[in-house]
Amino acid sequence: MNDQHIASAFDRDLEGIQAHVMKMGGLVEAAIGDAATSMQNRDEELAAEVRKGDKAVDALEDLINEQCANLIALRAPAAVDLRVVLSVMKIASNLERIGDYAKNMAKRTAVLVHMEQVEGAHSSLRRMAQEVQLMLKDVLDAFIQRDVALAQDVLERDQNIDQMYNALFREFLTFMMEDPRHITPCMHLHFMAKNTERMGDHVTAIAEQVIYLVTGSMPEEARPKATRLDA
Repeated sequence: MNDQHIASAFDRDLEGIQAHVMKMGGLVEAAIGDAATSMQNRDEELAAEVRKGDKAVDALEDLINEQCANLIALRAPAAVDLRVVLSVMKIASNLERIGDYAKNMAKRTAVLVHMEQVEGAHSSLRRMAQEVQLMLKDVLDAFIQRDVALAQDVLERDQNIDQMYNALFREFLTFMMEDPRHITPCMHLHFMAKNTERMGDHVTAIAEQVIYLVTGSMPEEARPKATRLDA
């Protein structure tokens, strides 16, 4: 088998794996949006769908890891090709973690719907989740297009997520001080905000992998982070 044939077979296999990554990314992106919507609308049925859908995300990660392992064993990629395969596995791992956080949000929604609603406490959290969802969409585009500039833009936007989290933290404290009945639901909402902030961290980790995939080195400067009030 000549080198050109081996290279084309590797490219075909890699394209198939990348298609699974994009499918996984699409499922996770939808899970973030649905988790936020179910929280704001107190929709138990939609929250249950998010929890159920996480199994498909986990299954795709397993499939991607299996296919990457087979690709390494059969094609013995070196240098740039090996870097791509390893980056894909790390991206899939981060997507799986984001999916877990969306599932955790949906679990708390199932509890929140049976508590007194805290008026005005949900819209800011949903906006934060929507921003993370948009960052994920952009970083997946950066991955498929090998766009370093877009990946860097996503990295820098993580600071906005940290600032939104801090604003929510203050907001929930205010609600709890104003009315003791708000303490338990606001604690759940705070954990949901923390889950969303963690999602943002994993999106930026994907952005770092995209930069590494294209350039061969991780970003030199640490990504900007706002000081968290609960740290």
